[in-house]
Amino acid sequence: MHAKEFKVRWGMVIDVDKCTGCGACMVACQVENNIAPATPERDAWAGVTHDASNKLRTLTWMLVYEINNKKAFPDYEAAYMPRPCMQCSSPACVPVCPVVATDKNEEGGIVSQVYPRCIGCRYCMAACPYHARYFNWFDPTWPTGMDKGLSPSTSVRPRGVVEKCNFCHTRFQQAKDKARQDGGDPNNLPDGAYVTACAEVCPTGAIVFGDLNNPEHKVHELAHSKHSFRLLEKLGLGPQVYYYSKREWVHRLGDNYLPNEKKA
Repeated sequence: MHAKEFKVRWGMVIDVDKCTGCGACMVACQVENNIAPATPERDAWAGVTHDASNKLRTLTWMLVYEINNKKAFPDYEAAYMPRPCMQCSSPACVPVCPVVATDKNEEGGIVSQVYPRCIGCRYCMAACPYHARYFNWFDPTWPTGMDKGLSPSTSVRPRGVVEKCNFCHTRFQQAKDKARQDGGDPNNLPDGAYVTACAEVCPTGAIVFGDLNNPEHKVHELAHSKHSFRLLEKLGLGPQVYYYSKREWVHRLGDNYLPNEKKA
């Protein structure tokens, strides 16, 4: 699949050296996008335990991984790597979908997921090397009272479809509407006009979001830094999520280098 060119290309730079692994981005993502929690009520109905570590039965569009340099103390170092959908320029998930439920035609280069079209075959999950897609095994339910806090801007997905991060697409629409009301250009949003929930809530500022094609956006400068890299870049999928670290071992783990392979 050839990469499609977009005038605006929304993306992230995640500073691994700043991330503390607090999980605030995961919580913000869940609240913003009406992601149903793993509750005892749901799991009792399904006949499985309500273990949130069971990836086969949980939903979390943003997942924070812990990585380390595999050295003994006192040389041991650990880091945390948040992983949203990579919004790949040449996504592996798109060509395998038999019903075009996912596509790369969304504004800003966001890989869309059209839930009414999805038939739950999960081919896209098998194709995604970043494990960024999740199958909705259960009817979405919330503990008593929590359903009153659902966002009115985001639809709740039914059981039997695949879900994934969409860079808080409703916030994108709201930012364009505000630009029109203020007499601005909705197709050329200034830096900070559209920010994802995970980037907004991060207490250390580890997640920077913006237009990768716009030199006036901070994310553009960070993405072009010598300290930035993309996960499994050698696969050629062109992720629109970059990672930033000054530690070489983080780069090597992130790009999946072989033990004796030198970085080109």
